[in-house]
Amino acid sequence: MSCQLHVSSQSDVETFCDCYLVSVKTMTDCQGEGAGTPMELYEKVNAQGDRVRSLKTVKAEKPEIDAAVQQLLKLKMDYKTMTGQDYTPGRPPSDDMVVVDNGPSAGAADDDDTVDPWNVATSNAKGVDYDKLIVKFGSSKVDQELVDRIEKVSGQRAHRFLRRGVFFSHRDMHQVLDAYEKQKSFYLYTGRGPSSESMHVGHLIPFIFTKWLQDVFDIPLVVQLTDDEKYLWKDLTLEQCHKFAVENAKDIIACGFDVNKTFIFSDLDYMGASPEFYRNVVKIQKHVTFNQVKGIFGFNDSDCIGKISFPAIQAAPSFSNSFPQIFGGKKDVQCLIPCAIDQDPYFRMTRDVAPRIGYPKPALLHSTFFPALQGAQTKMSASDANSSIFLTDTPKQIKNKINKHAFSGGKDTVEEHRQFGGNAEVDVSFMYLTFFLEDDEQLEKIRQDYSSGALLTGELKKILIETLQPLIVQHQERRKQVTDETARQFMTPRPLNFNL
Repeated sequence: MSCQLHVSSQSDVETFCDCYLVSVKTMTDCQGEGAGTPMELYEKVNAQGDRVRSLKTVKAEKPEIDAAVQQLLKLKMDYKTMTGQDYTPGRPPSDDMVVVDNGPSAGAADDDDTVDPWNVATSNAKGVDYDKLIVKFGSSKVDQELVDRIEKVSGQRAHRFLRRGVFFSHRDMHQVLDAYEKQKSFYLYTGRGPSSESMHVGHLIPFIFTKWLQDVFDIPLVVQLTDDEKYLWKDLTLEQCHKFAVENAKDIIACGFDVNKTFIFSDLDYMGASPEFYRNVVKIQKHVTFNQVKGIFGFNDSDCIGKISFPAIQAAPSFSNSFPQIFGGKKDVQCLIPCAIDQDPYFRMTRDVAPRIGYPKPALLHSTFFPALQGAQTKMSASDANSSIFLTDTPKQIKNKINKHAFSGGKDTVEEHRQFGGNAEVDVSFMYLTFFLEDDEQLEKIRQDYSSGALLTGELKKILIETLQPLIVQHQERRKQVTDETARQFMTPRPLNFNL
């Protein structure tokens, strides 16, 4: 079987995950064939590395080079899976190396992972395999080198989400930093699909990080509220969706964004008020075929035409001239999009279209998923009250939900737990602390104590409760200060205060 990457003549190699990128399973079938030992796989990695270098030397076509790079990344992942160690050039595996047996769930994790803009599910208790997802989506890992560079350029210690790999993947972040170092600014774009009146703590993750980016780089932000999307996908009225958008905007504002640098907009309001925005939507629509959106998003012939055309609406804020009140006629201001990895298909499509309509490709920073209380096999759901900690929950509700529903990595009895310790990698309480506990040393001590059995599950849950309760109460206090007039200020198209 040939392992080639097939793209349409007009498509960027990053575009359209499962339709145009070779699937991870196919790569495994092709590349792993005959690699029965660590040494055989090590040699395959070496050979593929040589092939990549040769293609670059002869200046082969970009799609061919990118396909070869994807194969190399997959082989390196296979090597790590087999040996438990990263591939290092010049350091072949020893003859007596023990091949790692990750068990059936680890081996099947990628095949069983479902990640798209509407569904996230995995059979692995540890959650989605993000390293494999990077390979599958063709993005780049946020490594220590990038974290160090963000610290250097921003002059600030990296946010805990960067230090701990919560934001784990990116597209073109180095390019954004290159431009910033040359005094060329950029802007931020993120969003929220308002499907209910109350948001949950998982929804806060991109906004907490986006606020940090806004503060350290002193740049403008646009926040898209896709109330039109929720009307098309959910059994809700237009009036309900718009109301949810305004209420969600108040929660977003309560995160502390600067009104002088932030524009929050409802699609239902802004689309009709901004000819420039709609013109970009139409340009994008013209350059994406029905077959392409079917391949990216899984649409079928029974889906309403609103769903099929919606991706262009989510793409349009990636281009600065969609906001003439902010950027004037400038169409070359770089956009950086912090979002969860499940939103990436929208922006692979956007990045493919951008050069064909004369705009820069948006850069992205991808976050992991915030797991449901019942375990990391799914993300939190606003439609299931017991899967989530809502921003409206009382301290008592938070305590009860965590004690009753938070999946434990502990053993069945105290005696067993003391002897063998707990599994922090699957314990939801520990996972939540990695998002919300600021002190790295304290977090590591909790991990060690839980893993050794010194810390019991009930004690770990107590730490999480005592961390989340004040955080939610403080958010609620800030939310009370956000009036309808405050929301109108943020949601009114207007100039923002920043330097390009």
